[in-house]
Amino acid sequence: MIELKNINKVYEDGFQALKGIDLTFEEGKINVLIGPSGCGKTTTMKLLNRLIDYTEGELIVDGQRITEMNPIDLRRQMGYVIQSIGLFPHMTIFDNVAAVPKLLKWDKARIEQKVDELLKMVDLDPEIYKTRYPNELSGGQQQRIGVIRALAAEPKIILMDEPFSALDPISREQLQDELVNLQQNIQKTIVFVTHDMDEAIKIADQIILMREGQVVQKGTPQELLTAPANEFVEEFIGVERLEQAKGLPPMTAFVDENFPSVTINQSIDDVISLMIKHKKDQLPVVDIDHKYLGIASLYDAIRASDQSLSELVNPDIIAYRRSAEVEKFVASKDTIAPIIEPDDTFIGVLDQELLLEKIHEKFGAKSGVEV
Repeated sequence: MIELKNINKVYEDGFQALKGIDLTFEEGKINVLIGPSGCGKTTTMKLLNRLIDYTEGELIVDGQRITEMNPIDLRRQMGYVIQSIGLFPHMTIFDNVAAVPKLLKWDKARIEQKVDELLKMVDLDPEIYKTRYPNELSGGQQQRIGVIRALAAEPKIILMDEPFSALDPISREQLQDELVNLQQNIQKTIVFVTHDMDEAIKIADQIILMREGQVVQKGTPQELLTAPANEFVEEFIGVERLEQAKGLPPMTAFVDENFPSVTINQSIDDVISLMIKHKKDQLPVVDIDHKYLGIASLYDAIRASDQSLSELVNPDIIAYRRSAEVEKFVASKDTIAPIIEPDDTFIGVLDQELLLEKIHEKFGAKSGVEV
C-alpha cells in the first residue's frame, strides 16, 4: 500500500506544486492520476520513486517511510513505463526486457523463462521477437515491450506516465484493453498518469482528479460520473460523458450468472436436452477453460443433429464485458447478450427481464406514468 500524508512540495523558486496531499493508492488496483497541465499529477508520481523529494509530510510504502529507503534499490523494486517508451535501441528485445533482472543478478535460466513468459503474455512470440531490435517493431509493439520490461523484476508497484499518449488511436485502445486484461492476472498496484478522461474511465479502479496541486475528487469512475464534487469536476469530465452516465447502468447490473452454458466437446443430443430442460432456444458455448466461443441455437441443433457442436456454434454473436454500456445491446439486433470477463471467461448473460423492468422504471418515471 502507498500512503501520502499531508504531502507538500515547494520548489526553490517558491512554486508550490503540491498542497497537503492526503491519498492512498489502492493495492492491486489501477489508480489513475488525471487533471489539467500543471495540476501536480506527474509530480505526485515522481515522488513515489524519488525522482524528486517532497518538502513536508510523509510518504509510506508497505509500512516504510520512503525517505528511509535507498533510491536506487527503491527504483529497482518499481516498474516504470514512460510515454517515450525508452527502450535501448542498441539492445535486442530480450536484453531490454532482461535489463533489471540482470542488475538484480538473477540466474540465466530464470531470466530466459521470465522474458518468454512476458512476451507470450502480450501476444509476442518469443522465438520471433527476442532477437529483434526496437526499430524493427511498430510503435504499439514497442510500447508492449516497455510495459513488460517494467514487469520483468516482478515489482509490486508499476508507475505509468502517459504511456499510450503518443500512439495512434487504434493502438492506444488495444493497449488500454491489454492493460486491463493483464491486470486481471498480475494484480499489481498501478499508478497511471493521463490527461485523457476517456482513458481514465476505461482503465481505472480509482480516479484521482487534481487541480493546482490538490486532490479535487477521488473515487471509482462511476462515482465521479454520477456524483461530481463541484463545477470543476463537471467541466473536466464533460457534459456528454455525464449525460451518458445518467443512462442505464452497465452490464454488470443485469448479469444472470445462473444461465446455463454448454462445453464445445458436448454432443448435439446433450445440447438439445439441456435446452429443453431449461426452456432455452439459445445457449452460450464455452471451451474447456470456460472461455466464450459463441452461441448454439436449438433450431440449428435439431436440423443438424448428426454434426458436432463446433460446426454449429455461431461465433458472430458478440459478448460484452461487465463494464459495457447496456445500450450497446439495446441497439443491436441480437436476442442474447453473453457477458464475459476481460480474459473471455464466460460469466452469464444479460437478464432481459430485469433490464426491461429497469427501462420501465426509468422512462416511466420521466413521463410521470406509474410503473
